[in-house]
Amino acid sequence: MKKLSVLAVLASVILASCGGANGDKAQTGTEQQVAEQQGTTFNVDSTSSIIWKGYHKGGFDPRFGTLNSEGTVSVADGAITGATITIDMNSVKTDESAVDPAKTGGKTAADLDGHLKTGDFFEVEKYPTAKFEITAVTAFDAAKDKSVIADATNIISGNLTIKDKTVNVTFPAKVSVTENEVKVQSKFTINRQDWGLAYGTEGDPKDWMISQEVDMELNINAKK
Repeated sequence: MKKLSVLAVLASVILASCGGANGDKAQTGTEQQVAEQQGTTFNVDSTSSIIWKGYHKGGFDPRFGTLNSEGTVSVADGAITGATITIDMNSVKTDESAVDPAKTGGKTAADLDGHLKTGDFFEVEKYPTAKFEITAVTAFDAAKDKSVIADATNIISGNLTIKDKTVNVTFPAKVSVTENEVKVQSKFTINRQDWGLAYGTEGDPKDWMISQEVDMELNINAKK
């Protein structure tokens, strides 16, 4: 019985440490110099999407939704040279299927949207936008690089600024460049604490119940 109880406690600790995230784990570092956008400019269009997914500890009850973005991607000799993407934090929208009011005391997806916009998280009145700026693009080497994205072609690095904090993130992506369109697909996981995104003060039980890992899925379409 004692052994079983120890195993049960150990299992609960392991579950609590797992966020449930399933994107490529982004490498992070200090802010880097932004790459100069050279060549032809393509504009990010409305068919693009940024999908986010957060979890409770153990991967339970995931919350997911979308964010709107705009910006430019530059291409020279068939390769991306740079990009600036601005994310509208006021556009955060939780998918209704991600929130069951029967389990949340009547709170809905719209209620979560409102909460995410407050000072508890994104503080959108003070920081209405986030920004991603490419710092480097290199070739994906299938011999040593791994990705959840099938047929990944590149490794992209860029400065991601959320609120007043900028962190350089690096992740695999599938890039397609044609004469009239650029497509970038990626799915990576970040740690929200890298940007100081915490619910309450450090060690607050409310924050502890939320996984630090957040999945970001990019589907960027840019056209001339």
